[in-house]
Amino acid sequence: MPLPRLRALQAFEAVGRLGSITGAAGELGVSPSAVTQQVRALETLLGTPLLERRGKGLELNAQGRVYHAGISLGFRQLEAAQDALVRAQGGALRVSCLPSVAAKWLSPLLFDWQARHADAVVHLVGTEVEPRLGEEGVDFRVSYGRAAGDYRHRTELFTDWVAPACAPAFLERHPVETPEAILRRPLLRIDWSIGGERQRDWDDWAVAVGASPPTGGALSFSLSSAAIDAAAAGRGFVLAPLAMMAGEIAAGRLVVPHDVRLPLPEAYFVAWGQAALAKPFAAAFRDWLIAAARRQGRLSRPKGRDGDRKGG
Repeated sequence: MPLPRLRALQAFEAVGRLGSITGAAGELGVSPSAVTQQVRALETLLGTPLLERRGKGLELNAQGRVYHAGISLGFRQLEAAQDALVRAQGGALRVSCLPSVAAKWLSPLLFDWQARHADAVVHLVGTEVEPRLGEEGVDFRVSYGRAAGDYRHRTELFTDWVAPACAPAFLERHPVETPEAILRRPLLRIDWSIGGERQRDWDDWAVAVGASPPTGGALSFSLSSAAIDAAAAGRGFVLAPLAMMAGEIAAGRLVVPHDVRLPLPEAYFVAWGQAALAKPFAAAFRDWLIAAARRQGRLSRPKGRDGDRKGG
């Protein structure tokens, strides 16, 4: 049996989806009689009816439902291929990123990228949800930890370290002569379990400095960026990743009075879609991001530590 004409398949798919010859004709930009002719030609070729009339509308019969499901899937795949080609031809890069990483680490760095690549366009999207690269218009994903296993094309960026920080004015009002004294000051907590992975908290830091875990109350945040902003506003000490606090520390809005650092259990990574690197600037962006992450890894790591773990 020869394959049906594309116009006949388009007409049948639209009628089956909309339940109306008139609706399908309006969507396809043809006359209702043309749609009717195409559907009849398809049924004749296949040797079976696909539609049955219900009142003033049309419904798929049993054979029609089976055939329509396959045809609809095929059209969706064609649309996805078209979208992928359009994205590959365009210059805009869409980068999905964990919200705090986007706000506190990657977004400030992008000014450096833009200065070097004035013609490039980057759309940065902060979200906790791991995207399906190549299917949701996303070219790159910057994320953390075990989520790397969801992606085929990826590489490790860096392992960050956490340290306690506060605003300079807060430190003047609440001086801390020893690391243990920090645990008796107002503390800001980050509830940042990512994908079920527990991260570093004040109890871990207390063990590192040989002190008892803090027992007082603490204000808790779901985003490390919000906790960092609260610390910069003089609300207390925050135990946060150094990469996320780098801008605040450089600007003098945060200080680290006792530099005792703990490594995060997992590393940040970048993943990319199979067709992403065909886009203008995409390969250069990936290489620039990896280089920036390596520099950050060296800055976050305590002096004298070995280099970053190698990516996969």
